[in-house]
Amino acid sequence: MKEFIQIYREYKSDIESFIITTLKNNGDIIDEDEINHYKKNFNNFPSMELLYITDEHCKQISPNIYRHKTEEQAKDKDRGYLASKLTTKNSSFSISEPYISTATGNTCITVMKKEGEHHVFIDFVLSELLGRLGLVELHPTFDNFTKISYRIIGFSLMFFAFLSVGYAIISYVSHLFLDGSFSLDSLFKPIVAITLGLAIFDLAKTILEREVFYKNYGKESEDAMVLTKFSIAIIIALSIEALMVVFKIALKDYTQMIHAFYLILGVGIVTVALALYNYLSQKKL
Repeated sequence: MKEFIQIYREYKSDIESFIITTLKNNGDIIDEDEINHYKKNFNNFPSMELLYITDEHCKQISPNIYRHKTEEQAKDKDRGYLASKLTTKNSSFSISEPYISTATGNTCITVMKKEGEHHVFIDFVLSELLGRLGLVELHPTFDNFTKISYRIIGFSLMFFAFLSVGYAIISYVSHLFLDGSFSLDSLFKPIVAITLGLAIFDLAKTILEREVFYKNYGKESEDAMVLTKFSIAIIIALSIEALMVVFKIALKDYTQMIHAFYLILGVGIVTVALALYNYLSQKKL
């Protein structure tokens, strides 16, 4: 979906011009013969998924009108919050940036058309709009399969992240209260497990936001930020593990200290590599 948004922004002026010109050519949307007239607009715009009308104060006076159904409960809703986020294109039209629709769950853009004392709000499905204009090639079955796969993977990662945190808590409580013993292992191991759980959870959240729920439409630089956050969590976990190894060797056998050094050296190399990656990424931007 991020690719769709990038394509939309690249051809934004052409897409907006197409929508505005077509709506102008189709004439007024508000009509006495509402049902047939709305069907005509849906037929003219296969990417149109929702239409409703408000008064001059953006209070909804019509039901939510979909291609094959209507929802009466949407009447009397205040749409001022949405109107305030639209960008005015001329005296009659305003258009939003891509966002996720609470009504349908699809990523869409909203066009507001002024007709007399009323405003007509129209939602267009972004992917279908781009496909209709020949800017992308759509494969609905594969897209649905991909979204379901990302959903399963994302929630599975979250599940294992919670397992890691749960293991850390149970392990600490069992050592402290049930066994009655306290050691460096009982302190450091839960910290490592929680840190890894945090890294896994953050990765899962990012996957779900970007590929399933589309909360985040960030710039390309945010890809580097995601990798950086995940890598930092791993570096912290490895550093704690290295510190624990140093303490263990110091208490038992100094001749094995070289192994702790190798682990610390590895953490240092990963840290330098991450710093170099961030530097090159920022330099490229």
